[in-house]
Amino acid sequence: MYQTTAASVERQVTIRSAVLDYLVLIKPGIVALVLVSTLGGMYIAQKGLPATPLVFWSLVGIALSTAGAATLNNFIDRDIDTIMRRTSGRPLPSGSITPKMALVIGLVTSALSVVVFAKYVNMMAMFLSTAAIFIYAIPYTLLSKRVTPLATFIGGVGGALPPVIGYAAVKPGLDVVAFTLFLIIFAWQHPHFWALALKYRDEYASAGVRNLPVARGVLETKKQILVWASLLAMVSTLPFIIGVAGKAYLACAMVSGVVFVAMSLWFLRSSRPVAMCLFHYSIVHLPLLFTVMVVDIIKS
Repeated sequence: MYQTTAASVERQVTIRSAVLDYLVLIKPGIVALVLVSTLGGMYIAQKGLPATPLVFWSLVGIALSTAGAATLNNFIDRDIDTIMRRTSGRPLPSGSITPKMALVIGLVTSALSVVVFAKYVNMMAMFLSTAAIFIYAIPYTLLSKRVTPLATFIGGVGGALPPVIGYAAVKPGLDVVAFTLFLIIFAWQHPHFWALALKYRDEYASAGVRNLPVARGVLETKKQILVWASLLAMVSTLPFIIGVAGKAYLACAMVSGVVFVAMSLWFLRSSRPVAMCLFHYSIVHLPLLFTVMVVDIIKS
């Protein structure tokens, strides 16, 4: 009896460990952030909550496409993830998931996202979602991430599409509002990523990844963070300018934008290791903008 109980407990532990490994593989934190921005795009397009089935299938589709892209990213980057201490514990470098299984999961989830968008949402959303997967996996991760600092701009295009996908799920014809949402996310990604890249600059260098901190140095990266934080503060006012959001959103965007710029300026002038403070604030800043924008639209 004791052997049976021990075997049962061991199986439960193994199953739990496997589930956790697969969750890590699909990067649930990124999936959650993408879901928030996609839902924000849907709310903005509808000026309220769209029909429940459309919301459900759109979020299922975007979750699948994000998980697929993240898994393919893990598959392609498995060699450099082994070198970097920050990523060496991930499922592929640690050997808890095989490269073949990761590739299958990435391709299957990506394909399922195409089916979901095509069958239950619309073709424009399907096209944009497929484009996001392709850009993130091939031009960014496979072809440019390791060789040029410009890779951030390439990956930024794919990363800025989720709110546009949400918008297109409701309004298949893209317009200036969709482009504005794209610009906000695109501008946000640069200071967000570069702050993290500065923290792990030595690890990226040892893995041969020529991102901005490695290729151009710490000071230039800090300057670019300030430039893009300033651009983000400016483009974040566009929803008010084009009449999508009201004064409450404008006030939030201006205050949070000024804080972001001030932190970037402090980061530029400081010799203290405060990159992660800026990184964590960027994680707060983006959902805050979209949440207030949605609330402002609903109240108007």
